[in-house]
Amino acid sequence: MEILHSKILGSGQPFLILHGFLGMSDNWKTLGNKFAENFEVHLIDQRNHGRSFHSNEFSYELMAIDLKKYIDFHKLENCILLGHSMGGKTAMQFVLTYPNLVEKLIVADIAPKIYPAHHQYILKALSEVDFKKVTSRKEIENVLKQYIKEQGVIQFLLKNVYRIPNGYAYRFNLPVLKEKYDEVVKTFNLKNTFNKPVLFLKGGNSNYIDEADLATIQQNFPQVKIETIVGAGHWLHAEQPQEFYEKTMLFC
Repeated sequence: MEILHSKILGSGQPFLILHGFLGMSDNWKTLGNKFAENFEVHLIDQRNHGRSFHSNEFSYELMAIDLKKYIDFHKLENCILLGHSMGGKTAMQFVLTYPNLVEKLIVADIAPKIYPAHHQYILKALSEVDFKKVTSRKEIENVLKQYIKEQGVIQFLLKNVYRIPNGYAYRFNLPVLKEKYDEVVKTFNLKNTFNKPVLFLKGGNSNYIDEADLATIQQNFPQVKIETIVGAGHWLHAEQPQEFYEKTMLFC
């Protein structure tokens, strides 16, 4: 049985964190260390990301099963679950499927809906890197710069580049993530409800959650509280980490 890779910090009530698309657990290391002052924090790599296993199959249903196996393996109870973007969708799928395993849910800047495809230029840039030719991280960065103008996005992606004996490689499984990209932007089975406390944190400068989403959110999560982090975009935990931390701790 393949178990998701994680980094475990601190002690206390389990606090599980799921990263977004093309991210990994390391993206949450700084905030994870802060949360670990009060909780046992599990920074988890989802399948085809980070140091977790690669698979030709990829869906929110499967990622929820992966998380169930992880929780069973580590014998965790009364978990707090936090997910950002794609990780937020996995988290929502999980609590709607296994509500008894989670005490509180935190969803960071994502709604339970289908999104228009919007990562094509990033996937194109990543695909243009020829690992048989590049000899340095700088060369990889230069290829990405031809397609991506946001320096923050480039640095985010470069965290996934690591050394192998004959050069460099990506930690994420790019071929499968490109092939299964429709699974990332899709929604999931919304028939169930999760009747425990839920916090949605929205970036004030982000359009990932809008007024039209509130009815669906409230329908599936009746005990929901929705808050905005002013001055933050989609990566609200990286752009406003202190406010993200404070709002999360008040909820927990």
